[in-house]
Amino acid sequence: RTTGIVDLQRSRMRSIKPNIVPATAPGAGAAMIRFTRQRAAIRRAFLAAGRPRSPAEARAGARREVRSLGLATVYRNIRALLDDGWLHQIDLPGEAARYEIAGQPHHHHFRCDRCRRVFDVPCPGAPPVDGVPTGFVVTSHDVLLQGRCADCGA
Repeated sequence: RTTGIVDLQRSRMRSIKPNIVPATAPGAGAAMIRFTRQRAAIRRAFLAAGRPRSPAEARAGARREVRSLGLATVYRNIRALLDDGWLHQIDLPGEAARYEIAGQPHHHHFRCDRCRRVFDVPCPGAPPVDGVPTGFVVTSHDVLLQGRCADCGA
């Protein structure tokens, strides 16, 4: 299941060709970013996944289009997409960072204990604040659910 934001991004990606275009990320100012075949393939790999991906997972998806894509190129492009505000970094305890498309509504994550893939879990409400000491202000929260995904069996 994808959100409207992801669907919008997918429709925009269909028309991307390698060239130099103005950055559209908030706060990007007049920066110019280069859209190469590799960057377009990496972006499409994130869009197609519909879930957070590691650099290795992004590379595997993007290599369907650009067979010679190296992991160093993926890391450079992930850094550029983070700087542009197109990707968001997800830090999980005891693991390397994962990345997902930025601008999605607040959600939680589920990590499969067997295959180690990470999935988005909708979060319909505000963070629970019961039990927060008086005078404390909750500004954000992170929830990581763990178990087995449908592919790995319950």
